[in-house]
Amino acid sequence: MASLESEQQNAFDPSSHPQIIEEKSEREKKIEEWLPINANRNAKWWYSAFHNVTAMVGAGVLGLPYAMSQLGWGAGVTLLILSWIITLYTLWQMVEMHEMVPGKRFDRYHELGQQAFGEKLGLYIVVPQQVIVEVGVDIVYMVTGGASIKKFHDTVCPSCKQIKLSFFIMIFASINFVLAHLPNFNSISAVSLVAAVMSFSYSIIAWTASVHKGVQEDVQYSNKATTTIGSVFNFFNALGTVAFAYAGHNVVLEIQATIPSSPEKPSKVPMWRGVVVAYIVVALCYFPVAIVGYWIFGNEVKDNILISLEKPAWLIAMANLFVVLHVIGSYQLYAMPVFDMIESLMVKKLKFTPTKTLRFIVRNLYVAFTMFVGITFPFFGSLLGFFGGFALAPTTYFLPCIMWLAVYKPKKFSLSWWTNWICIVLGLLIMILSPIGALRSILLDAKHYKFYQ
Repeated sequence: MASLESEQQNAFDPSSHPQIIEEKSEREKKIEEWLPINANRNAKWWYSAFHNVTAMVGAGVLGLPYAMSQLGWGAGVTLLILSWIITLYTLWQMVEMHEMVPGKRFDRYHELGQQAFGEKLGLYIVVPQQVIVEVGVDIVYMVTGGASIKKFHDTVCPSCKQIKLSFFIMIFASINFVLAHLPNFNSISAVSLVAAVMSFSYSIIAWTASVHKGVQEDVQYSNKATTTIGSVFNFFNALGTVAFAYAGHNVVLEIQATIPSSPEKPSKVPMWRGVVVAYIVVALCYFPVAIVGYWIFGNEVKDNILISLEKPAWLIAMANLFVVLHVIGSYQLYAMPVFDMIESLMVKKLKFTPTKTLRFIVRNLYVAFTMFVGITFPFFGSLLGFFGGFALAPTTYFLPCIMWLAVYKPKKFSLSWWTNWICIVLGLLIMILSPIGALRSILLDAKHYKFYQ
């Protein structure tokens, strides 16, 4: 820990970085006040806690028992624990780097990338990955929200006429069309708090209902694939599913940007307190759901644990309703940085006037886009693996470590140097391997799928 502290002290000498107070034009001030990330800086530490729970615990937790069935007991539990430790470490790095330059705050992931890699290279490295993550997560949540509403409907009214999943995704989208017009992060705090409570609630329902159901007759814990190639691809896909479950890093700087800061009381103190609370909640959600779900159902568990649970009907219906309420909040949390990017581009580069009309058009088009893609490709389990590996692994597992090495330059072969390089190697393996397995699963699903049915 002492070496880490010395890295931070030596990385930026305040004397070489005098705080420059730039005079901003009236238009620039109005733009900064209008944009969703900078608009409000009066959040408390507990805002950080429930925003991080909402960002982290989502659709991913429901897919963890299925990932366990593809990984097996040893690899599955090891990967869950390692991911929890690694992502907590990389999240700590991001919280520390938020104000590493005296007098400056890096409120967005790409701003931190620009500081580490340079103005242009930082944008090229971070922005594509962050956009893929946030848009990808919102697409997955469109599918999750629609599927959970459908499950709620079918559970409550089993004799009712079957309705296409597409229509349920549209119902879920209609709620987000309304909530998308909340202007900034603090304005969605109530939505995020409800979402965090719901995530904890349906996680408890998922594992307690599984225990109540009891270990299934003839349960098998071997890999369901009949060929070695199939087992390998399933293993790769499961890596991405686990990575998807630890997705909160992509909005952590934007969350920290809402907390007030001063030299005497830097924002990293309340932010880190909130992160620790959030990660305790994450552990209480993830480990019981993953382990109990796999223990009860074995390799027959579905890619969404709630689908495997049929009774008691009222409890499963309630859990699915909780999922819907949670992913509504998560959708908004991941959409807000995207809104910030698009609106920044429109008013700063393209010189549009920052108006409610512009915001109305931009946000409606975004929700419509994610709805259309979700309706077209509703492959829940495979989507988790693909987006988890392709985009979430870099931004969560190793990009913060690369930035840390670039900025603080720890001594070669020191504890900090080794820790960061181990995280980088593990993250690269997940990024390379998991999309291969997920893409195969998507192609297999697509063989039996009829579009817009």
